[in-house]
Amino acid sequence: MSDSLLTLKLQNQRATLNQQIIKQMRMRAGAENLLKATSNNKVKEMVLLELSYVNSNLQLLMGELEGLNSSVEVYQNTQETTNIPLIALGLKETKDIDFSTLFKDFILEHYSEDGNSFEDEIADLMDLRQACRTPSRDEAGVELLAKYSSHLPLMENRFFSPNRQTGIFFTWYDSFTGVPVCQQNLSLEKASILFNMAALYSQIGTRSNRQTIAGLEEAISAFQKSAGILNHLKETFTHTPSYDMSPAMLSMLIRMTLAQAQECLFEKTALPGIRNQFHCLMKMAQEAAKVSEIYDLVHQSMIQTPIKDNVPFFWSTTTQVKTNHYRSMAHFFVASALLDHQLGLSDDEDQQEKTLSQVYDRLPEGRSPLDILKRRDERERIGKAHIRRAITGHEEALRIYSLCHHLNKLEVLEDILRASLQRSLNKCSENEDEEEFTDYTEAPDIISKTEHKAEMEVPATTKVKVTDFFQRLGPLSVFSARQRWTAPRTIKLPEDRDLGFTLKGESPVQVVSLDRLCSAAADGLKEGDYIVAVGDIDCKWMSVSDVMRLLKDVNEEGIDIQVVSIMDSNPPMPTKSATFCGNLPKTYSMICLAYDDDDKNPKSRKVTKKSSFLNFALKNRLKSASTLSLPTADHSGSLPWNKPCPSFPSSSSYNNDSALY
Repeated sequence: MSDSLLTLKLQNQRATLNQQIIKQMRMRAGAENLLKATSNNKVKEMVLLELSYVNSNLQLLMGELEGLNSSVEVYQNTQETTNIPLIALGLKETKDIDFSTLFKDFILEHYSEDGNSFEDEIADLMDLRQACRTPSRDEAGVELLAKYSSHLPLMENRFFSPNRQTGIFFTWYDSFTGVPVCQQNLSLEKASILFNMAALYSQIGTRSNRQTIAGLEEAISAFQKSAGILNHLKETFTHTPSYDMSPAMLSMLIRMTLAQAQECLFEKTALPGIRNQFHCLMKMAQEAAKVSEIYDLVHQSMIQTPIKDNVPFFWSTTTQVKTNHYRSMAHFFVASALLDHQLGLSDDEDQQEKTLSQVYDRLPEGRSPLDILKRRDERERIGKAHIRRAITGHEEALRIYSLCHHLNKLEVLEDILRASLQRSLNKCSENEDEEEFTDYTEAPDIISKTEHKAEMEVPATTKVKVTDFFQRLGPLSVFSARQRWTAPRTIKLPEDRDLGFTLKGESPVQVVSLDRLCSAAADGLKEGDYIVAVGDIDCKWMSVSDVMRLLKDVNEEGIDIQVVSIMDSNPPMPTKSATFCGNLPKTYSMICLAYDDDDKNPKSRKVTKKSSFLNFALKNRLKSASTLSLPTADHSGSLPWNKPCPSFPSSSSYNNDSALY
């Protein structure tokens, strides 16, 4: 099966799981409402039994979704057999949206144009959005998302008025939990498209052929671009209600993509082969230590609350395995440099001393770099200590690998870990002396250092030039949803060289210096009117000279022009945007299912503090009328089957005036 078909199958499975999750969440919310409302003990027992059943189903569905997020083999290059697998972000799923009726009505009402004449443009926009749900895993797929992203500000200015809601709901599912989030404004849509662009770049990075320099450079660039887009998303959309785009989660994802870029940089350095020389081995030791250090930071961020409750166990396990693996590699390289390369007469003693001093931040008491280099016994003692640490680290990596059943499917990873362990064991046996007493010298830590640091990179494709689908409505600077217009009025202009007014502006042209006694003014022309048509010719995009040319070409009967006037805009609506889940009636959020209609005053209710699926959501209420929340229950153990089922707090916890995050 081809890569594209596998990816499409995976996305279809995610979409199906998302629908099942929201169904179970609705059932649980209804049961919780019934439990709250009833006083009948028998009914309560039945409801509690139903809740336990629904919670079990939810836990199973969350486990299946985590399994899909752990499907690394789908994104890997099928030709790779010797590289450690990388992690790719999954695309966010969304629901189909039909813009037809609402956009046609808005065009007729707001722009006084026939909405049916824009059927093709609306269809093109809907087709573009639909195509963005299954983009190809290459630059063409990224450009497709960037194209739609560039159309969103144009669509927002055309159809999303600050004075009214459009009635269009954009629904996106959390990529980690499957919980849906819905908003009527375009902020969620813009942020989700950016997230998918970053996810797509991470998938491009994982599928690159890392057995070639060109493939590694492609992977490095893709991961750095992914990190750059995620950082742009974090800085631009600071109040997105979906947890996978929260600041804490985005920070972790940025670290993870940069760590994978650094890993590819290490592989690029090692691909031509590592020369068996003292300086080269020490350099590679510090490069490996750098990769280990970065992955350790990623793992530490993954195990923080509330991230640890939502990140796949596969991810945190993989980062922990790589932390130990690359640290062990660093110790192996140092051991090889000390044991295989004794200081000879032809060696540069000062250079080796300088190199060794830069590798260690501290040395065993009473030892100096020069002592280790010159004294054979000290050199062997420290070298063997590094080998022991390498063996211990490789064994720990294999132990952690065995704890995750999703990770156990990656046989290539196990092969690499076992081969690395065997290499260290062989090195240890080569330098083992049966008559030597056991030495418990502890190998010093290795200072991490790299000559090529992975950096965030914002790709140029995040913004592409596009042609407005609805440019026939006129220049966007004037004909936008923010402006309110009168219906077009027809003004009769006689055959007269003196029109009684002048024109200014670029396009559309505006009437100025109107003579109130001229025939056009008597027919209803006003100062400041915009000319939108001359005769049967649309002139919204025409310049002053073009319009004047049409006005001069008048026969004896005169000519009709159409003009519109700007109306005074109403005060803008509050900037709060409703956010809800699942198209549930009378609610805007899954957490609001238990809302009591009789209790209208949020300040009169007592707020009960409960653990939420999204603790960060409590701090950002100023940006959203309501928002979903995800569970942050503590694990009873580190294994995935010990994870508790997510619990959602009642809506009363969110009906106060506190901030959203």
